[in-house]
Amino acid sequence: MLTVQLMWTIKIRKVGNSLGATFPKEVVDRLRVKEGESVFLTENPGGYQMSAYDPEFAAALESFSKIRKRYRNAMRELMR
Repeated sequence: MLTVQLMWTIKIRKVGNSLGATFPKEVVDRLRVKEGESVFLTENPGGYQMSAYDPEFAAALESFSKIRKRYRNAMRELMR
């Protein structure tokens, strides 16, 4: 099985007193992000990985899923 990895050039620009990155439209489309949304850069042994996936939100959602059924009546009352 042949795996193809794509690579894009990301331009770093000065934005006021900060730096910003300009992403090609294809990258933005693949990440499924819009202007103003966050992306997450994770360091790993092979370099860096960028994703729209938020590991903290995923952990919080998993925690909620575990207690959701247990406290469903209390949640229903709180929603009133």
